[in-house]
Formats: sequence, structure tokens, C-alpha cells
Amino acid sequence: MEKKHQFKPVVKKVSPSLPPVELGIGSRNLLKELILSRLPEGGQMDSCLSCGACASGCPASSLVDMDPRKFVRMVSLGLDEEVMASDWVWMCTLCNRCVPVCPMGIDIPGLVYAIRNIWADNKKPGGIQDVCRTALKNDTCSSLGLTADDWQFIVEELVDDVRESQPGFENLRVPMDKKGAAFFLNQYSSMPVTQPQEMAVLWKIMHLAGKDWTYGSKGWAAENACYLLGDLSAWEKLVRTQAKAIEKLGCKVLVNTECGHNIFAVKKGLDLFKIPHSFEVKSIIEYYAQWIREGRLKVNSDWNLDLKIKFTVQDPCQLVRKSYGDFIAEELRFVIREAVGEENFVDMYPNRSNNYCCGGGSGVISTDFTKERMVYGKIKLDQILETQAAYCITPCNSCHSQILDLSRHYGAHFNTIHLWTILCLAMGALGKDERKYLGDDLARVGL
Repeated sequence: MEKKHQFKPVVKKVSPSLPPVELGIGSRNLLKELILSRLPEGGQMDSCLSCGACASGCPASSLVDMDPRKFVRMVSLGLDEEVMASDWVWMCTLCNRCVPVCPMGIDIPGLVYAIRNIWADNKKPGGIQDVCRTALKNDTCSSLGLTADDWQFIVEELVDDVRESQPGFENLRVPMDKKGAAFFLNQYSSMPVTQPQEMAVLWKIMHLAGKDWTYGSKGWAAENACYLLGDLSAWEKLVRTQAKAIEKLGCKVLVNTECGHNIFAVKKGLDLFKIPHSFEVKSIIEYYAQWIREGRLKVNSDWNLDLKIKFTVQDPCQLVRKSYGDFIAEELRFVIREAVGEENFVDMYPNRSNNYCCGGGSGVISTDFTKERMVYGKIKLDQILETQAAYCITPCNSCHSQILDLSRHYGAHFNTIHLWTILCLAMGALGKDERKYLGDDLARVGL
């Protein structure tokens, strides 16, 4: 079969947001002047050839009668009021897929982010505002408002349960505020509240790898809705809180555990706000691959020799295209192939840095634009269905939620699972209560 060609785009940084500015009623070109003066080369919007390359590959095209090309032209022509009245800036996921295909290098996501920043606060999506405000209330940075005491209580209760109920993990340790630990792990706030068993899967992987790690009682939450909202000062506050917690413990690496936008928000925030730090920011996927190669994680795909269950994978935009490029996409595929078998992995097309966004990123999952999310995600759904895979592995919590919603909305017959689930399954370490997202075909494997 002839291999289809894929371009390999250059991973570009998204321009920082603009300070909030109120547009005057009836103003024309003020929006353009703001962007021209404060974004590098003004986002190069005046270079637009109206070729449509951006719109042709954008799943958000046609939503609320808008697309990237039209958006750029409206800003360039000074249609300020019309631009500021369009909810499209909150449906665009800032996925950056339009950037490498633009012959003039126009930073459309940068333009969209600039609009988000100067959008009137009382008109910004309430869902994103709510989680941003909640995250600012305490130094855990949790968008669900979990305090340090709440967090520690949930962790302690769960680890006790795992020790008592799962043979082989009687000595499982989940450190909290361990000074000098090599790794500081974060955690998506919804996990301890709605699906705590998913955290136990990660703990067992760290235990089996024999790694020196810790959670923090502060700064542990792996999300940053304030960045998504375009609130520069709030974004900075969350990143500074996280950095302070990590520095205080003296950890060498902030390990992001299968979440996309937070890793970009932290990496970009540390640089943008010039926050002093001595730690690195890495994805746990890189370590999964390293530990498998080192023999620390005894991953074996023999469980799937006879079952021959097929898997595909979603490349999170924030993690791949916007942060680490094809390197992390290749590591992701290495881990999956080791876990399910080379012959049982089916890639989507296009993939890696050229993959389509699922439609749930950059805060859209927290808005009321559910109908638009489902329309946006139809391209992703069709990609998955074309593979005929029974499972789509989603190493990002927003991707996981969106693709799960897509599968249910369109009545598709595939399952959506976290990467750590299949990794633990392939090591024979997945407990009976840790299989929420597995179908009947895998529900009893390894038990």
C-alpha cells in the first residue's frame, strides 16, 4: 500500500496575549492597530493572500459562519464590532494546524488569542471563567476547588485501599511533599473527585519503575483555565504558584501526567513571565518510553496475540504540535506498540504534528458550545472510524472527554481510554476497579 505523504511542520510558539483594552463603540481598525503594535509583526495579517489554505484544514471552519481566512480579513479590514461579536474565537481551539500551511506565516492562533484577551469579561464563556476563578482561590491551583487537606485525604484513602486489595502492591507509597524527589507529578483535578482509581494506575506505574517522585500538597493541579481564558495575570499567578511549590521541594522535573494544555501553559508561562526556576518540564510519555527501553517497566503485548484488538491514538495538539513536535508523537507510538503489539496498532491519517484537533481543546470543553463541539469533532470521529480500531488511546484529559462525547453523540462503537490504562494492562497490573473505560472484550483480561 502506498504511504500517503505528510508534511512535517515547524513547531511555532504562540504569541503572548495583549493587555485588556476596551474597544470604543463604533471604532474601526482599533483592533487591528492593537494587534499590529503588540504582536510580533502584527501577526502578519496584512500579508494574507486569501488562498484558503488555513480554512481548508481547519475543523472550526463554517462554525457560526466563520473560518480562519474570513477572521483574518475581518480584522484586517477593521470590522472590529463584528469580530468582537463572534463567538468563533471561543470555538477555535488554538490548535495551530493553520500556521504551518500558511504560505505567509500568519499567526492566526495568536490573533485569536489576542481577541480572547481583550474580550469583555462579562461576555467571556462562563464555564472557563468559573474554573479559572476557582483555581485562584487556593494554592493547590485546583479548578475544582480542592484544598490541600481534601487532596491529601483522598490520596491517603485510596492508597490504603490499593495496598489492602491488590496483591503485589502492599508496599505501594504515594509521597506527598517529599523534599529532594526527582519528579514532581501533577494531576488533573477531576481525577481525585470523579475517577480516583485512574490515579492508582499511575501510582503503580511509578512504583514498578522504581522512581523517586512526589505529589505536592500545593501547586499539584494539572490545568490552567486562566491561560485559556486569555487572562494574563491569572495565568501568571497559577504558574508562579506551581513553580514555587516545585522549587521549595527541590524537585528536578515537573512531570505532566497525560494533560495537554497545562504542559504548554507552564512551559510558555515560565518563559513569558520570566519566572526563575531550576526544574525541567516534561511529559510522562517520554518517561514511559525510557523506562520500557531500560527494562524497568515489563510491558508485554502477548495478552493481545489471540485477541488481536486494534488500537489507534490521538495526538494532542498542545502536547505534540505546540510543545514537543514529532519526537513525543514517536515516543507515544513506541509505548503503544510495545503494549498492544505492532500488528494491532493502526494510525489515523493524517497524524503526528499534522493531526486534526479533536475539538475539545483550549477551553472549548468547558463552554456551552456543545453542538458546535460535536460538529467540529466530526472530522476526528471519521478519522477514528476509518482505522476500524476498537479503542482510541487519548493521552490528554480534554481529548479523552471530547472523544468520549463524540463516540456517544454519534453512536460510534469504539472505546476511549487513557494511555496509562493500556500500559498497566500490558504489565498485568490493572486492578478490577481500574477498568472504567474498557469494553467487554478487555474487562476481564489479566484478572
